[in-house]
Amino acid sequence: MIDLLQTYWQSFLWTDGQQWSGVVVTLLLLIVATLGGFVLSIPLALGRVSSSRSLSAVIWLYTYTFRTTPLYVQLLIIYSGLYSLSFIQNTALLNSFFRDAYCCTLFAFVLNECAYMTEILVGSIRASNRGEVEAGRAFGLSATVLNLKVILPSALRRALPAYSNEVIFMLHGTTLAFTATVPDILKVARDVNAETYATFSTYGLASLLYLMISFCIIASFNRAEKRWLRHLKPRVAKNTLEHPVPTIKEGRLV
Repeated sequence: MIDLLQTYWQSFLWTDGQQWSGVVVTLLLLIVATLGGFVLSIPLALGRVSSSRSLSAVIWLYTYTFRTTPLYVQLLIIYSGLYSLSFIQNTALLNSFFRDAYCCTLFAFVLNECAYMTEILVGSIRASNRGEVEAGRAFGLSATVLNLKVILPSALRRALPAYSNEVIFMLHGTTLAFTATVPDILKVARDVNAETYATFSTYGLASLLYLMISFCIIASFNRAEKRWLRHLKPRVAKNTLEHPVPTIKEGRLV
């Protein structure tokens, strides 16, 4: 594995001499997919819990479709299927967009990630403390201000543990980018394996890279949870620790 790393370390980390590859491409896919999905999920989640049944139904259909079909199939449809449609080929902007492997891959990943993050945020919004909502209404806050100042900040903090899992799942999903010839870590590993036939060392090195990225993601979310979810942890009063409450054990006061 050391000899393999000495020869192909640049391809695994950032470039193969002609284009970006390896870890840099994987991180690019992950960051764009998660940030794009997160930004789009906020208005969709608010629409999903709104009083408009038609709007909520449309958003539910979108999230249901993308959460119940494999990401691999979604990527194939967007990368190969949509370009076969005549109106896309005849439209210059759409033609250039769907001919680009990076654009198709990122588009598929963002749509998939947005569907999952929307449902995560919807569940967190529905679990909001009714006391906070009633207090905001009692102060005369409008629906927009109530959502932006009270409900969303609280919901986003509660959704942090679920978001961390979803980012890890998206990292795993980036391994499908090789389908669209995007040179991520797995694509580089497949190419190196085709040249060297060192299957165990090649895919073992790719696994270590994914492991290190996952470790950094988990550590970052753990720090964020300790900072922003500290108020949800149960607190024990100092007086209780210094003066334990007497209990009765076997008929005797302890």
